[in-house]
Amino acid sequence: MPSFTYPPPATSFVNLSYPSPHVILVTMSRPEKLNSTTATNVIELTNVFRWIDDEPSLFVAILTGAGDRAFSTGADLKEWQEKANAPNARPGAGPGDVPGALPLSNRLGKKPIVAAVNGLALGGGCETVINCDLVVAADTAEFGLVEVKRGVAAYAGALPRLIRTIGLQRASEMALLGEYVTAEQAERWGFVNKVVPKERVVEEAIKYAKMIAENSPDSTICTRAGLRQGWETASVVEATAVTGRREWADLQKADNMKEGLMAFKEKRQPRWTSAKL
Repeated sequence: MPSFTYPPPATSFVNLSYPSPHVILVTMSRPEKLNSTTATNVIELTNVFRWIDDEPSLFVAILTGAGDRAFSTGADLKEWQEKANAPNARPGAGPGDVPGALPLSNRLGKKPIVAAVNGLALGGGCETVINCDLVVAADTAEFGLVEVKRGVAAYAGALPRLIRTIGLQRASEMALLGEYVTAEQAERWGFVNKVVPKERVVEEAIKYAKMIAENSPDSTICTRAGLRQGWETASVVEATAVTGRREWADLQKADNMKEGLMAFKEKRQPRWTSAKL
């Protein structure tokens, strides 16, 4: 394990590995339940990704699922059903409504996530993919917002994000029909970057992550913030202004900007330091 400012949080749901400098691979590991998430699992994922955002030596994360069948099938519906029928159940509470938890489907965060979709991505698992920055999918992967078939709804951030990514009619086809979408179709629609054979899906995601990690970590954070502001807000002017007041202002004070410009002048490769943003 690399040397960190402080160690990663304890978790029974994910396995952490480090396939390349500044890159972390987060593997959801509940294959017998198709990597579905309990409320405890959501808290664990929240803590892991908050730690990644805070750890200066990590620049980018890869997210995948253990086993041959699923990336993640979202919320553990058995647990959801039991909690919904409990005598003290709070009306409208869903599996991600846990104090201190922020499902990855609704994460803003600082650092990019590359999804390596190795199998089924359904419900909250599909919502998580939609909110990742880059998506590599196995040619056998399938995606689905299947909530309408279970009497619930995809309320954890996917619906407005999907509209902005693929448009109203295609988003409506996914969310209102609740049918599966193939990896090839998802690539055509624009929420998957690349489709590869299943045995290469993590390998290809690592390639993306390594390319990101070769860049200035401060510039990566600032650039991603600008992209996210444009995705989250309706106004290009306001999105640019928000990023300018925050990440861009901090980037100009960071050593990595000076290093990048000096390396260009001296015609050499830059020597990046850990992120300061």
